[in-house]
Amino acid sequence: MTDKLTGAVGRAYVANAIRQALRSGDLVPGQRLVELELAESYGTTRGAVREALQDLAAEDIVEIVPRRGARIRAVSVEEAVQITECRSALEQLCARKAAGRADEGQRAELERIGTDMRQAVADGAWDAYSALNQRLHELVIEASGQEVARRQLERLNGPMVRFQFRLALRPGRPAQSLPQHLAIIDAVVGGDPEAAARAAAAHLDDVIEQLRSSAAQAPVPRR
Repeated sequence: MTDKLTGAVGRAYVANAIRQALRSGDLVPGQRLVELELAESYGTTRGAVREALQDLAAEDIVEIVPRRGARIRAVSVEEAVQITECRSALEQLCARKAAGRADEGQRAELERIGTDMRQAVADGAWDAYSALNQRLHELVIEASGQEVARRQLERLNGPMVRFQFRLALRPGRPAQSLPQHLAIIDAVVGGDPEAAARAAAAHLDDVIEQLRSSAAQAPVPRR
């Protein structure tokens, strides 16, 4: 009999697996999450699954309905816009602080990320670009030293996983966002706090515009 993951390890494994399944499209908003099926699929105990679902509910990724179980929470475009507006305020703060606090190693890594992002766009390597995008945002937050902002951003980003995945797949999106990311990198590496904040604001403003554009282009359901 194969040992099953239990406790904190199993709990974290299930939560991360569900987040990744949502990113990849294997799970979709409104989809039911059955404890027994998840436990068998991920090789964990039902207790670990139950605890992971509670964690994801606290992050607003999952909703638990009394007597009906758990399901992936649906996020409206308007809620996604409001979340992104909050993210913008926090990411501007982090970019501003990172420009003044980043050490030599962090600045060097930012420059490498910029180089690799250019290459990923040139090669059409969208998965690589997405991973670099995520690392860029993480590194700016790390360099800022703003722990409270980091925790709040983690909570805000949870419900946005599906939207971020869909935006990343839009034709031409990486090439469009590349100059925005490079502007953030240049400002932080150059030690210009105000330019870094402006670049972060411009990037998130564009994300909001893309969200609204996606909603406008969505087909109208037949009555």
